[in-house]
Amino acid sequence: MSDTETVKQQQLLPTPPPAATPVSTDPAAEQLPRDRYVNRELSWLDFNARVLALAEDASLPLLERAKFLAIFASNLDEFYMVRVAGLKRRAETGLLVRSADGRSPGEQLELITARTQEIAERHARVFLDEVLPALTDEGIAIIDWTDLNDDERQRLSGYFQDQVFPVLTPLAVDPAHPFPYISGLSLNLAVTVKDSSTGGEHFARVKVPDNVERFVRVRRADANSPIRAFLPMEELIAAHLDLLFPGMEVVEQHSFRITRNADFEVDEDRDEDLLQALERELARRRFGSPVRLEVSDDMTEHMLELLLRELDVDPGDVIQVPGLLDLSCLWQVYAVDRPNLKDTPYVPATPAAFGERETPRNVFAALREGDVLVHHPYDSFSTSVQRFIEQAAADPQVLAIKQTLYRTSGDSPIVNALIDAAEAGKQVVALVEIKARFDEQANIKWARALEQAGVHVVYGLIGLKTHCKTCLVVRREGATIRRYCHIGTGNYNPKTARLYEDVGLLTAAPEIGADLTDLFNSLTGYSRKENYRNLLVAPHGVRAGIIERIQQETELARQGKDARIRLKANAIVDEEIIDALYRASQAGVPVQIVVRGICGLRPGVPGMSENIEVRSILGRFLEHSRVLHFQAQDQYWIGSADMMHRNLDRRVEVMAQVKDPRLTEQLGSVFDSALDPTTRCWVLQSDGNWLAWPEHTGDEAVKVRDHQEFLMRLRRPDQQ
Repeated sequence: MSDTETVKQQQLLPTPPPAATPVSTDPAAEQLPRDRYVNRELSWLDFNARVLALAEDASLPLLERAKFLAIFASNLDEFYMVRVAGLKRRAETGLLVRSADGRSPGEQLELITARTQEIAERHARVFLDEVLPALTDEGIAIIDWTDLNDDERQRLSGYFQDQVFPVLTPLAVDPAHPFPYISGLSLNLAVTVKDSSTGGEHFARVKVPDNVERFVRVRRADANSPIRAFLPMEELIAAHLDLLFPGMEVVEQHSFRITRNADFEVDEDRDEDLLQALERELARRRFGSPVRLEVSDDMTEHMLELLLRELDVDPGDVIQVPGLLDLSCLWQVYAVDRPNLKDTPYVPATPAAFGERETPRNVFAALREGDVLVHHPYDSFSTSVQRFIEQAAADPQVLAIKQTLYRTSGDSPIVNALIDAAEAGKQVVALVEIKARFDEQANIKWARALEQAGVHVVYGLIGLKTHCKTCLVVRREGATIRRYCHIGTGNYNPKTARLYEDVGLLTAAPEIGADLTDLFNSLTGYSRKENYRNLLVAPHGVRAGIIERIQQETELARQGKDARIRLKANAIVDEEIIDALYRASQAGVPVQIVVRGICGLRPGVPGMSENIEVRSILGRFLEHSRVLHFQAQDQYWIGSADMMHRNLDRRVEVMAQVKDPRLTEQLGSVFDSALDPTTRCWVLQSDGNWLAWPEHTGDEAVKVRDHQEFLMRLRRPDQQ
């Protein structure tokens, strides 16, 4: 990079926090320009590129870099299965709905293809040129068949014939054998064989089994060797194609992988049994239309043309990948027991209000003394939220438990507690969102298990996903009934609670209990309540409530109050909220945004958003909480809703105000850390590009701080 370019980039970077311009006295904000939005699909690809940047970061432990390569691959799969599939469907049906930035589906698909090919090649190169050699140096080798000695080949050939060969089904393609169906995300070998008697060439497909691990562990000939070697399954199969096609000459073989449309809709008005309808649609998912074809970069033109023709894939949907396809398999490598190559384990703390792990307090007694804010993974989920539900299940004074379940773990202690409560005679209601994408099958399983135990299971409201994270416990205390509540930003999943950053409010406040009672009556019955006393509830109240508070903060700024808006979310796409933030900026309100993924807002544009700063923090934990702060109104809100159309219009979401000064101070300190000028992050520029901060400032005197490490040290100084 030239000195001129470096200076130019430095000039583009804001100096956090943004300084406010003089407050406008004109209540009518300037007309907002038409090009004020960033394309959401390209913004998502930029987010995944930031994930890739973590894999490129040589300062991270080596297996953590491999993990981020796997996350990048899984993210991109889902993006194609859902977002690209939706754009293709619109383009093919002629539904020319333009994006907020004015692009047609076809125009967006062209940009996505170009950007994806770029970052996919970068992804492969990071693996091949950096992570793979470093793994080898550390004694974790991903090898080729040619790297094996004779003894190792002999052992693996025996393994192939005993364990793999019986499972394989080579499928020929000729007039008597039509081209086989290729299931989505399956890894395959495209093989050309020559008939030695006639000289004719034929195509065949061999599917790499997806019910075995991708890597075969290789026992080195030297039993004392510290090297752990992994052989890709496709390498093992390719080395034994002669056994699959005896009497034929293998001319060439190449790996390929198809991604299919995995989005679907259930007609909830037509289908009387939503559970059965969803199971029917899940069975159809693997037959969706193709949206991407990944091929090894050494595939011949002839072979590629055949695949394009038979799979009915557009040439623009081909991604050529150097090296291994589908690096999500690196999760298997990450599982290697090498703690020196991973982050130091972090043991979450138990919130002080609930006592120590060894001497736990009664949760209900603690909540009668005051509200508790939990911040995962820094605070333990198992000794806070999980304990709350388990104690409720075991407490003879508890009469009822009502809970929403969007995603949970495979061996869920939360579900087990609800089953125990029902079997103990308590009234238990579980709203299981069986339409939670890619968790549908697991949620169907849990729904049936809960029903069999006597839990009242409901599936939410027609046309809406129930995404809120709420639990209501009704307890008899003497002659009175008291309600205890949890409202959070993350799922009731103890496993992801150790990886996802989320906040939750535990409270015995009567007004919150009354609102949650009304909410559950809406979810389980025919109530159509839209307005609540203390909660914002989508699809009717969240967008309007947020915009109302943005406008109020703007008005207070015009009155000379010390106004500021701080917002933390996974995604900011909703145009109405973005426009409200633009108008707040025009009125001189500093707006500071921490967004993990998509951001459709352009900060730093003179006359429109010069008071807005947007940054993104990615790291060891997945930033997942949604928190809003309106300074002049002295309000903090937390909840399940992102600033996206689907959350605000097509989901049941809940946001709750955190009022206790002790708890708002906690939330304020999280914002202060995330927005500190020396915190490592990415900063969004007005042209839609992201730059690493503060590395690009060129100031070597700046001591860069890590937001998540700071919070870990703050919560558990004993582990440092």
